[in-house]
Amino acid sequence: MSRSTRIARAEAAAFGPESDGELPYAVRLLDRLEANMLVLADAGFDAIGFLRGIHATGAQFLVRSSATRRPLVQDRLPDGSYLTRLSAPYRAKAGYNLLTVRVIEAWITVKLADGTVRREQWRLITSLTDPALHPAERLVTLYHERWQAETCYASVKATLLDGRVLRSGHPADLDQEVWGILTVYQALIHTAADAAAHRPGLDMDRLSFTVALNAARDQVTTASGILPSGTAQQLVGTIGRAVLDNLLPAHRRQRLKARSLKSHSKYAPNTAQHPATAQTYTLHTEIAITEKGLAPRSHR
Repeated sequence: MSRSTRIARAEAAAFGPESDGELPYAVRLLDRLEANMLVLADAGFDAIGFLRGIHATGAQFLVRSSATRRPLVQDRLPDGSYLTRLSAPYRAKAGYNLLTVRVIEAWITVKLADGTVRREQWRLITSLTDPALHPAERLVTLYHERWQAETCYASVKATLLDGRVLRSGHPADLDQEVWGILTVYQALIHTAADAAAHRPGLDMDRLSFTVALNAARDQVTTASGILPSGTAQQLVGTIGRAVLDNLLPAHRRQRLKARSLKSHSKYAPNTAQHPATAQTYTLHTEIAITEKGLAPRSHR
């Protein structure tokens, strides 16, 4: 099974054998970053070479640190975060190539709707070093929303593919199939986003990918409503009107990351099963420097 990596909102993808690891694929996407972007990434992407690569593009980063890293507290900041310098391996004529970053350490408590409580430590590394402009608690909340990217994978695997695995039997054909799936996904997302632009203030979370996909399938089947007339409202198109007429409920509470019903591995095939229904929950953050380091991460 191939693994894909997506950075920020850059319309690009890199994928290939899982044996290569995720980081090399992410490096291939660095040239698609822009100065107005913020890269959110999980642990495993905190390598200083990768972070320096992001920094060189002018983009910013907010990345979860692995538990094995033990940063030195150099300058404590008013919001409980601190500045430190990451060091690359020594190189002749280049020295240690230090990178100044801000570290945010926090206890995260999640209470599920069924009463279950989960508590764990996070350490985030960011290039956003000004606590007045970017308070630590706000960045923790922002990073937590990184899990919304999982809706992309759910839309592809559970909605677009309807739980099916890729059908091709040769590497070149697999590549072609993946590019086709990603192209359809992006086309529908852009169509929905263009429709949302006609309603200022509309929360993008209320747009239904399933509605957009079904409307697109109907258009292909009936070949109707493909070329709208020239009025501003009609430019929204058939798919856009379907999305706007079938918005998801407003002010939905945050939802826990969905898991596959039959496997704990996030890379295993769905075997025709849709993700389990996620629970609503509340999130509480306590910013606190962990003097003794982080405990190993839970893989629940």
